[in-house]
Amino acid sequence: MTIELDADQRAAADRLALLVDGRGRPVKGARGVYLHGRPGRGKTMLMDRCIATVAADRAKRYHFHRFFAELHSAAHESGSIDTAIERLLGSARLVCFDEFHVHDIGDAMLIARMLDALFARRIALVLTSNYPPERLLPNPLFHDRFLPTIARIVERLDVISIDGPIDYRTLHMRDASTGFTAGRYLIGCAPTEGAVEVPIGDRTLRARAVDDDAITVDFTALCGAATSAADYVRLAQRFRRWTIEDVPRLREVPPDWAMRLVNLVDVLYDADLELTVCAAAPLPELVDGLTGVPDISRTESRLCEISQPVTATAW
Repeated sequence: MTIELDADQRAAADRLALLVDGRGRPVKGARGVYLHGRPGRGKTMLMDRCIATVAADRAKRYHFHRFFAELHSAAHESGSIDTAIERLLGSARLVCFDEFHVHDIGDAMLIARMLDALFARRIALVLTSNYPPERLLPNPLFHDRFLPTIARIVERLDVISIDGPIDYRTLHMRDASTGFTAGRYLIGCAPTEGAVEVPIGDRTLRARAVDDDAITVDFTALCGAATSAADYVRLAQRFRRWTIEDVPRLREVPPDWAMRLVNLVDVLYDADLELTVCAAAPLPELVDGLTGVPDISRTESRLCEISQPVTATAW
């Protein structure tokens, strides 16, 4: 299926093209780009098309969860944010962060230092986000403390909205034979019997089954414990096929449990790992009535790519 770029996407593609010269080299000192809009509007696709034109040793592309996990680790080892950034980015002159967001004040302070370090190096920066800059760190208790960083983002990057009428994920355009979209959305699965201890960092996850590169785990064990996005990044490096069982209607669980599911789906989607969800209800009902959880609309959009709401007995 061929999709013609809409007006927002064409404008963004033209602007991104200015970051790269005719020989596939990032333009030195080029002003960066901040792409924002609702889920499924093509931000990541446009960013990836841009970075594909650049010589591999001159560009770095990170999902924000993965970069943050690696930055924390490198900063802990080196004792310096600047040294950690230098280690992660090497000789890259174009750096792209997918799904840029700020919800936590602790993360916000680290992000501020990271952006200052990148701007000081005159690295061309591309960010994609579901939020315009002014809506980053929306918590009214902390938003004012992030305003100087928002001002620097607007000063250093061209802010472009990509917010056309179509959520392209609902069109099921991706190859469903491999990766994330090869998973299934099932309703009413019988739970898997068994228990396996899986270490992650300094804690242990109790999975229901582990088989080579596959893991089956229930929602409560995975999202009801104090697991982090960094833990999911570590697990995603080991397991290529995931099954999450007993996923309840998300309005029935604490918001931090639902937020962990958002983070997990982000990690698995970016790594293009197969995901099967065994849920209590069809996807619209699963997220209906959920409040206080940022980015749940992005999770719903992504799960649409595997969402074929049938009862488990049909398989």
